[in-house]
Amino acid sequence: MHTYNHCIEQLIGYIRSCSILFVLFLVGCNDSVLLSPQVVAGLNSKSADQHPSFSSDGRYLAFASDRSGSRAIYLYDQEQSRFINLPNLNHRNSSQDQPFLSADARYIIYVSTERGRADIMVYDRDNERSELISANTRGSVANPTISKDGRKIAFETTQLGQWHIVVVER
Repeated sequence: MHTYNHCIEQLIGYIRSCSILFVLFLVGCNDSVLLSPQVVAGLNSKSADQHPSFSSDGRYLAFASDRSGSRAIYLYDQEQSRFINLPNLNHRNSSQDQPFLSADARYIIYVSTERGRADIMVYDRDNERSELISANTRGSVANPTISKDGRKIAFETTQLGQWHIVVVER
């Protein structure tokens, strides 16, 4: 029959062996297990920079920022380490927020207050124009996303009294 102290000693021994194995696992890995985030020089500002979204190849990064004095969307080319101009997207008298990039970065889907309320818009980088997606949606809208080919858009809305997901085909 095992005594209480013997059981405690076995448990402590087990915990120590597991701890040693875990430390050996961490030390013995070639790939870093604990990642340190890297701040990209020239990308961040002293203002709030939020809602990052990558193109599928990781080259382009869209995000929202207050750096210009109002909420606006920015597109950063990681290969060339520079910002891409987005003509006709950002407007001084409204905010643009929550961007999401299509796979090829041609389209940026986002939330805009251009019409005095939050709407879902999609910006086409090829023709430098935005299209209103949520014109017939009542209630709040948020968190837009776009399919790989840019034809389907989904977003959250309170149109029916609680948060639901709406899918729109263009």
